[in-house]
Amino acid sequence: MEGFDVIQPRFAHYLLANTGLEELAGGFRWIEGLVWFGDADCLLFQDLPRDRTMRWIEGNGVSMFRSPSGYGNGQARDRQGRLIACSHRERCLFRTELDGTVTRLVDRHAGKRLNAPNDVTVKSDGSIWFTDPLYGIQNDYEGGRQASEQPAAVYTLDPNSGSIMCVASDFDGPNGLAFSPDEQRLYVAETGDQTLDHPKQYVRVFDVSPEGTLSGGDLFHKIEPGYADGLCVDEDGNVWSSAADGVHCISPEGELLGKVLVPHRVSNLTFGGRLKNRLFIGGSHTLYAIFLNRRGVAWP
Repeated sequence: MEGFDVIQPRFAHYLLANTGLEELAGGFRWIEGLVWFGDADCLLFQDLPRDRTMRWIEGNGVSMFRSPSGYGNGQARDRQGRLIACSHRERCLFRTELDGTVTRLVDRHAGKRLNAPNDVTVKSDGSIWFTDPLYGIQNDYEGGRQASEQPAAVYTLDPNSGSIMCVASDFDGPNGLAFSPDEQRLYVAETGDQTLDHPKQYVRVFDVSPEGTLSGGDLFHKIEPGYADGLCVDEDGNVWSSAADGVHCISPEGELLGKVLVPHRVSNLTFGGRLKNRLFIGGSHTLYAIFLNRRGVAWP
């Protein structure tokens, strides 16, 4: 099929013969942090280097949602429908309350400032999980150079008590993250130390205990060409990952099933639409979407 690379036969069943990749909007500098708002029927995403959060609505196009955004990156919704956003400039997580006010949730661990929270997801118990690499404070393009106070890590936050726990610190550059549908596995993209010539770049998978601790952390899959940045998961547990040539679909066993080919390097992606069967894709400076024969795991 044109526009796809079917590697395993079952991937063909995830595709629809009468649809293809759509270009929704362009002219951005670098798209990140896609999150679907089903109750508002809109998509929010970051135009990160321009320090603004954008909103896309079918038939109405793109409008400004928030500027400045604190050089916002990853976004998610909590179980009350509130927006949780990572901020590079402020080195924290923000929550937008239902009345529109903004609350700073966390900016420190063990008394030291976080680096530059990158991606975030919310578990069904309300706990907030996020990655904290150094990327956003290493240059002036995506937040502004600042000194790091602690190593890159993955954290979980109890928004009720404010308690923060480091759940994995053996990363050079933790990036996108996503839970399996049953929340017993956590996938985390290791994007590595990009100041090195050959950084570590692959997706890792962890087992999640009922108490919220992680074990394992084995190599799950290595994206080629490029590397994994954003991740999302469908109803069957397949992992959909960004890549240099588009979006790669990976089985729960770590096998590459196929690719959605995209003209530009993909940074981030999320499932959305009324039935959660529309994959929204941040392709560098262009926003794309495609309808699939699979539903994503998305809230709400």
